Amino acid sequence: MPAPSTHSNCANLRHPKWRDVPDSQWNDWRWQLRNRVTDLAGLAQLVELTPAERDGIDGRAGGFPFAITPYYLSLMQGPDCPVRRQAIPHRDELVRTPWDWDDPLAEEEHSPVPILSHRYPDRALLYVTHNCPVYCRHCTRQRKVGDARSAPSRDQLAAAYDYLRRTPQVRDVLVSGGDPLSLSDTRLEQILAELRSIDSVEVIRLCTRNPVTLPQRITPQLCERLRRYHPILVSTHFNHPREGTAEAGRALELLADAGFSCGNQMVLLQGINDNAEAVAELGRWLLRHRCRPYYMFQCDPVAGTAHLRTKVETGTNILDRLRGQLSGLALPKFVVDLPGGGGKVSLTPQRLLRREGDKLVFRDQRGREYNYVDRPKPVEL
Repeated sequence: MPAPSTHSNCANLRHPKWRDVPDSQWNDWRWQLRNRVTDLAGLAQLVELTPAERDGIDGRAGGFPFAITPYYLSLMQGPDCPVRRQAIPHRDELVRTPWDWDDPLAEEEHSPVPILSHRYPDRALLYVTHNCPVYCRHCTRQRKVGDARSAPSRDQLAAAYDYLRRTPQVRDVLVSGGDPLSLSDTRLEQILAELRSIDSVEVIRLCTRNPVTLPQRITPQLCERLRRYHPILVSTHFNHPREGTAEAGRALELLADAGFSCGNQMVLLQGINDNAEAVAELGRWLLRHRCRPYYMFQCDPVAGTAHLRTKVETGTNILDRLRGQLSGLALPKFVVDLPGGGGKVSLTPQRLLRREGDKLVFRDQRGREYNYVDRPKPVEL
């Protein structure tokens, strides 16, 4: 299978299948969505699939689908490519452990109305679409994302808005899905306008992976229409430096120029980004494009992801190695979202070694010991 090539008229990487597509089409997000690869026959013409990938595609047919934009597929290399492993089903997805959940964060249990999850006192998540440009294989909402039957109705949206009006302690609403930027500019603006009309809603967060999988979606027109509903924070989801393309960087900069505050939430994935070098390189790239590395999540124990989950200490070891070596601005917080709806818990490396009376003994990243006296008794001078 030939490697992706560079189009003669731009710096975009393109698979040979789309080498001659005019830039006007390639850079049109609607064209990208219309030309997603969604079946085994189509994918097999573009990628030399392994037996494990073929088994995974067959085994998940009728379950959690796959879909890949031409842009994101063009970033793929061999079977161990971090982009490829996030997008193409694998035989290991068919394995379920006793500790896997269909709804690991208990979102349905905490849904006062069908498409709104209210787990935290001051925050709620609004599910506005079932669709995504790419269906990530570690998705925590595999139970509903990609299933058109889970698409919210207008009556369900109205019920969610009514709940928010009746629940003024909710000041922060996460607009999610699916990916809300799968909606048209007009439909998305209608949702944001409705939320902004609720006096108690102070902050709106757009949760999107479009800057990663479909950066063409971030247009000046979109930014101009949505900026009037500020403050809007954008939570995006880069997992690996290979996703940090020129197109993705431009998408982040468009958002930043329009006043959106951007933060990244990566998921720690076995064999994909579970090393300090990948986390550091991604963090630096994000900062250069004005996106703050925010969270590094332990992969949720959703069914079909056991092969992608690392040990928890992998995350703390990465932070331990990078703390003091990498700017704190580029270092995300490592978080476990507790199964069953327990909420997020931040984990940090253990640098406090012991207490000796009022003296605390710490270590730095090189293992050297330092003392800190805890609430020392005053000494008269």
